[in-house]
Amino acid sequence: MMDPDVVYLVDGSSYVYRAYHAIKNLSNSQGLPTNAIFGFSRMTLKLLEDKNPRFMAVVLDAKGPTFRHEIFKDYKANRPPMPEDLQVQLPYIKKILEGLNLKCVERKGYEADDVIATLAREGEEKGYGVVIISGDKDFRQILSPAVSLWDTMKDSLLDYDTFQKEYGLRPDQIIDVMGLSGDVSDNIPGVRGVGEKTAINLVKQFGCLEEVLRRSDEIKRERLRGTLKEDRDLALLSKKLVLIDKFVPIDVKIEDLRVGIPDSRKLATIFGDLEFRDLQERFSLRDEVTGKNYRPVL
Repeated sequence: MMDPDVVYLVDGSSYVYRAYHAIKNLSNSQGLPTNAIFGFSRMTLKLLEDKNPRFMAVVLDAKGPTFRHEIFKDYKANRPPMPEDLQVQLPYIKKILEGLNLKCVERKGYEADDVIATLAREGEEKGYGVVIISGDKDFRQILSPAVSLWDTMKDSLLDYDTFQKEYGLRPDQIIDVMGLSGDVSDNIPGVRGVGEKTAINLVKQFGCLEEVLRRSDEIKRERLRGTLKEDRDLALLSKKLVLIDKFVPIDVKIEDLRVGIPDSRKLATIFGDLEFRDLQERFSLRDEVTGKNYRPVL
């Protein structure tokens, strides 16, 4: 049954990479790598089948640097470039989303996280519930009574109440926690020697990053007290970098995310070219009376 009051926002970049790493050595007879396409398609179709959403978007990272690189030139400097055998699969993934009649959103200069947060804010303001589908813990900062985070790979749902019980903080205080602990995967420095557990305890004690730094003399551990003073500027920089922008200038509204009827003919052709026989067959069926394509049972 369709839930008309929930907007599903898929972290498409996360989906793509998870599919790419989960499936190995898959290509069609022409030598085109297809592992990411296949995994992404199956995950997306399962989501459509399980939730039958009224509103849904798949958000991808746009090419090129973001505003965070302007703040800190070494942002994500330790990330390797996208593998070539994954790059060639992205156009097919976008064609499949188009065939499924699902909105695909990306905005140059911003990350998928920022676009998702912007759509989540708008959805909440319009009275919808919002489910962000991602394994990225950065999204914890935008949780609210209306916004939850669902990791489909682990089938783990983190909502507002669960977050508060687990962390003893408000969701927005995760920004202060991450400012202190940093993020190795994104090359965000934080404060040397401070992990998330220590950062959470500091924020619980002082309320926010700025107060931790201002009142660092009250901290009993000498070494921690010293690094907080020495890495003060890095901590403040890190807080800026981890803050997700909820006001990205995009020309997409919640109504634009309405899920349409898939173009079965287009999808059958694409899946046929990719040699996904099972998926091709699912979308090859047509209404024998009207001759029109219809939405198949996924």
